[in-house]
Amino acid sequence: MSIEIAGFPAPGADEAAGGAPSGDGALPGALPVLPLRDNVSFPATLTPLAIGQERSIRLVNEVLGGNRMLAMVASREADVETPAPEQLYEVGVVGVVARMMKVPDGTLRILVQGTERVRLGEYVATEPYLVARIETEPDVLEPSTELQALVRNLQSIFSEIIEGVPYLPDELQVAVANVDDPSELGYLIGGALRIDTEEKQALLEERDVTARLRRLAGVLARERELVSIGTQIQSQVQGEMERGQREYLLRQQLKAIQEELGETDETTAEINELREQLDAAGLPEHARTAADRELGRLEKLPPQAAEHGVIRTYLEWIAALPWSTATDDDLDLATARRVLDEDHYDIEKIKDRILEFLAVRKLKPDARSAILCFTGPPGVGKTSLGRSIARAMGREFERISVGGVRDESEIRGHRRTYIGAMPGTIIRALRDAGSINPVFMIDEIDKMGADFRGDPASAMLEVLDPEQNATFRDHYLDLAVDLSQVLFITTGNNIDLIPGPLRDRMEVIQLAGYTEEEKLEISKRYLVPRQIERNGLTPGRIAFNDEALRLVIDGYTREAGVRNLEREIGAVCRKVAREYAEGSRSRKRTVTARAIRELLGRPRFAAEAGRRTDDPGVATGLAWTPVGGEVLFVEATAYPGEGRLQITGQLGDVMRESAAAALSYVKAHVEDFGDSMPEDWLRTHDIHVHVPAGAIPKDGPSAGVTMTTAIVSLLTGRPVRSDVAMTGEVTLTGQVLPIGGLKEKSLAAQRMGIGQVVAPKLNEPDIEDVPAHLREQIDFHFVETVDEVLARSLEDGEEPARAASRARAARRRRRGPRERSRGTGRRLEDEPIERR
Repeated sequence: MSIEIAGFPAPGADEAAGGAPSGDGALPGALPVLPLRDNVSFPATLTPLAIGQERSIRLVNEVLGGNRMLAMVASREADVETPAPEQLYEVGVVGVVARMMKVPDGTLRILVQGTERVRLGEYVATEPYLVARIETEPDVLEPSTELQALVRNLQSIFSEIIEGVPYLPDELQVAVANVDDPSELGYLIGGALRIDTEEKQALLEERDVTARLRRLAGVLARERELVSIGTQIQSQVQGEMERGQREYLLRQQLKAIQEELGETDETTAEINELREQLDAAGLPEHARTAADRELGRLEKLPPQAAEHGVIRTYLEWIAALPWSTATDDDLDLATARRVLDEDHYDIEKIKDRILEFLAVRKLKPDARSAILCFTGPPGVGKTSLGRSIARAMGREFERISVGGVRDESEIRGHRRTYIGAMPGTIIRALRDAGSINPVFMIDEIDKMGADFRGDPASAMLEVLDPEQNATFRDHYLDLAVDLSQVLFITTGNNIDLIPGPLRDRMEVIQLAGYTEEEKLEISKRYLVPRQIERNGLTPGRIAFNDEALRLVIDGYTREAGVRNLEREIGAVCRKVAREYAEGSRSRKRTVTARAIRELLGRPRFAAEAGRRTDDPGVATGLAWTPVGGEVLFVEATAYPGEGRLQITGQLGDVMRESAAAALSYVKAHVEDFGDSMPEDWLRTHDIHVHVPAGAIPKDGPSAGVTMTTAIVSLLTGRPVRSDVAMTGEVTLTGQVLPIGGLKEKSLAAQRMGIGQVVAPKLNEPDIEDVPAHLREQIDFHFVETVDEVLARSLEDGEEPARAASRARAARRRRRGPRERSRGTGRRLEDEPIERR
């Protein structure tokens, strides 16, 4: 095998242009083939080669004993040590070995003069080396003006390249200028350039001299551009080096002058300032050791060094953290209670938990801080509660939003090896708080994600673990930071989206939605005064009566929280403010229910339970969602078929299984619902169960009793009572199993004007979570079996299913098309909600 080497001195101009020995002048029909790796030999050029493989050494020795001629062919695959015939190009060059030198390690160094281009034919031997038949391929030369122009252009461009490329000798410029043959000129330039093997082989295989020179001109143009760019880069680097040396000398002179005058330079003053900041920061021992080490490195580095700015920024971060600065907790429980009551109405459970924490801190000052998690629907005051807690305790408050965070480095920071590295959001918030014991509100913790950059929820495990956060280590600082004194409060809408290990480290406190009475009190105490002030009004210019606020609560907002309620109150205030600004009003405006309709338009929501359950086969159910409780209607109808069940409404797998279980129960107990139905009616009719709002995904087992009631109502022709809503999981034996979110579902029933709720018997202890005034407005019926559900929900009277279908059709005809097409008044298109 052979590769190009630099073991021979560069040939002179006369030798480069030709004149090497050429053997006896006649080409035999077959020649030994010497494969070339990463190299292409050209006619009329000298090629130095190193021969190391045993079969190649034998080939050269036998050639030297004969006509000294061989065929040099490039290999298609450079990484193959011993290429086969099919791994070689078909076109090569006949070469004559001009010189040979043996090396002590047993290898050979030869200098080969290329003579003619040949095409390899059949390989007549492969051992001990390759031998192939050859056929000469002379150049096609047609003199033309273009050819002359190409020759001059190549000579000019190649001369420019030689001046900018160190690996091309100056003698080559003279040789190129003295070559008159266009063919030899192309071979000489192509062999001298360091270009890809494929490009060199393409030049060799091109027989048309004009086409070859045209291709070579493109290659030279590209190489000249590369040389030009490299020269510019070299000039810039050289200029920067000279400028840096000049600045260094000037700074050394300035330093000497300042020392003579007793003054300090800017760098020294900066280091002294950093040292003073570190002394004042009260660093713990391990942080002080690291800071002193980095400060010593900074003193030895010149300001121009790239690492100088990195170390300075790192030390500034260390000095900025409140290592030993803490605020004193206000442990007066009466004051804390007053502050919490001023900012938030009700939520007694959370207020009691904060007061308990302060009581423990009062008795045991070194007690561990709590890690709380507030979950509930939007608009119930989770985020604002954190600020009130900080005010009640006399601590600094910092809010951190982690919704949509997918990069672990956002929590732990980036390592200093990266350009632009900085600490994570925890350390940045600690710096902004200015104390080691602030209140951190980590908002939307259930909306963190994970991708190829890591899992931020896993990084939060260390932050929110009381056993670990005393030595929290940020990637940027790489120092243990004590977070044990921080009061962490996290918020989220859906507790199920928080990973289990992370949820286990927090004390979860559920915040349900507000009742109508609670919303009324919140409006009068907080929302109305705040919107009056924000819109430039005063209590002397506008006032709301209770009737107006109730109408806004019930007719314009249907939500678990009060966010939209405050938005609607703000809209009323803005319209009144406009009246004062335009001069159309000078007296105080008392906003009544009538005024609400004038200012906000017709109510957007209306009670629909009574109208929806007029017909048999429709039942009212209750669902829990991350944004509060919801009322949903389950509709069932039948038509001739084969006893199959069809389910629609974008239901999940669990809800579909609940529908199948409900129908199976009904089929097994069909004789309990009346004897007026034919025995084979269920086998000859298909049942279709539909849950409206089909654009909203729904899932969960708690709609089982609702589906069972809807199917039984359809079969018996007995409508479901319009003032009854139900929830519970049903089994094949007719048992009603417990569900979750009873308080949220009860609030949804109240918003819809429903007076009775049927729930599982095992959920009876959860009634304590329902506000007392809500228990007075709603009658709760706790049941154990489906029979009890049907007894509470179906109206009296019984009618065969087919008669019920005819009666329903008659009622629709009486109502007319306009009433049938009336809107439902529901706002279900706002956003997809997964229901359980």
